[in-house]
Amino acid sequence: MPKMKTNRASAKRFKRTANGGLKRHHAFTGHRFHGKTKKQRRHLRKAAMVSSSDMKRIKQMLAQMR
Repeated sequence: MPKMKTNRASAKRFKRTANGGLKRHHAFTGHRFHGKTKKQRRHLRKAAMVSSSDMKRIKQMLAQMR
């Protein structure tokens, strides 16, 4: 059976943490910041963790990344 390929789009968007979690960046950070409050912009800056309900699906896409 052939090896599973890593989904390259996912590989660029998610990073694995030391404890096996997955880090992601926030959406809505590309442009049009004048419509967002200072607090929103500040919170969107930092990375976030992938939710537990999405973990299985994303880990499968990153199968070959160790």
